[in-house]
Amino acid sequence: MIDKFKPACLIRALTPAMLADWKKGLAGPHLAWMETAHYTAAAGEVLLLPDSAGGLDAVLLGLGKNPDPLALAALPQKLPAGAYRLDTSAPPAIADMAALAWAMGCYRFDHYKKTKHEGDWPRLVLDKDQDRGRIDRLNRAVYSARHLINTPAADMGPAALEAVVQSLAKSHKAKLKVIAGDDLLGQNYPMIHAVGRAAQEAPRLLDLVWGDEDSPKLTLIGKGVCFDTGGLNLKPGTYMDLMKKDMGGAALAIALADAVMDAQLPVRLRLMIGAVENAIGPDAFRPGDVLESRKGLSVEIGNTDAEGRLVLADMLAEADSESPDMMVDFATLTGAARVAMGPEVVPFYTHSDAVAQGLSLAAANTHDPLWRMPLWAGYDGWLDSSIADISHISSSPMGGSITAALFLARFVEACPDWVHFDTYAWNAKSRAGRPVGGEAQAIRAVYDYLEDRFGGQ
Repeated sequence: MIDKFKPACLIRALTPAMLADWKKGLAGPHLAWMETAHYTAAAGEVLLLPDSAGGLDAVLLGLGKNPDPLALAALPQKLPAGAYRLDTSAPPAIADMAALAWAMGCYRFDHYKKTKHEGDWPRLVLDKDQDRGRIDRLNRAVYSARHLINTPAADMGPAALEAVVQSLAKSHKAKLKVIAGDDLLGQNYPMIHAVGRAAQEAPRLLDLVWGDEDSPKLTLIGKGVCFDTGGLNLKPGTYMDLMKKDMGGAALAIALADAVMDAQLPVRLRLMIGAVENAIGPDAFRPGDVLESRKGLSVEIGNTDAEGRLVLADMLAEADSESPDMMVDFATLTGAARVAMGPEVVPFYTHSDAVAQGLSLAAANTHDPLWRMPLWAGYDGWLDSSIADISHISSSPMGGSITAALFLARFVEACPDWVHFDTYAWNAKSRAGRPVGGEAQAIRAVYDYLEDRFGGQ
């Protein structure tokens, strides 16, 4: 137990080399305790050092040879309640991320469990100059995205996703327009309608607007496929297991929009979510169909399991029509992106070298890994169709993430700074502060970029 009247308990974050240097000047029971425990400062290795009264004197956190900047996130669920502070000798990356890492480490998705966390969480003492509001804002975004992605489709279908955006609009005094069901046809969103028309819950477009109309226009777009069976090109069971997360792009866009509005960034924000379920039924769209699009291009359907890009395309065409200063879309779009980058690095596409450079710098600053991929014009012909203006999938089995991005690029003409993120939105393995399950990939880096580009009030 920690005495609440004592100063905050010290956390020493150590690489093996730092541990060796520290031990040179150390003697007494702490040294003996470390040697008894065979403590080596391996990544994630935690050792509690007792004081003379049997209480807790200090905590050792092993960083390994290549420290994870979010390493401190491993501690909140391992330590007793009380106050802790990070030693000033911690590596800079660990110190920079300490507050957010600690907060991220407290996350649990226990919505459906009878047994939930009870009692106080351990607390990290922050320096007075740290921006608590910014830390809370980003942590809330992470929690929000994770919760939306982790919630099963039975409780997070198109109607539930609409309720989430309605709540967001109310909390920030934003305007929300919802176009649902056959009204999508009447208002010229034919591909959003086609993808979702076979489901029990009607497809819908959620269109939120916030901020001063005279401010720079920022549009965030999210793929909200609340469950993806693959449609008539039915997915095998093992590929359908995680398809509650196919609305991960919507979750990321919603969480980022919340952070932008909470920070009062001086932008005119537009958030667009295509909320659908790709289901099987008598009205399901088919391979070989030709769909009209909002842009006016006819689109040949090659595979109904490539539905997300159809939903995005109608939204991109509408968003592009008002020439926003920046347009960002998030989607769990292709397995090819995972083959290229694995589950932890998010590929992004943009024509703008300046935006790419800014996002890469933000990714490094926030330790939120992104990697620019090419909109390689040489593959554009792979989307040719003999019966329509464009095929929505490539004629080649290679470069699937690139050709998906090239398809989306056909629907963007006026916006100078469009960025497409092909994200996984899921942790395949548990790491410090990143448990298995939904993950808020890319939004910390994008928020950092937006904050730097548009400034605050």
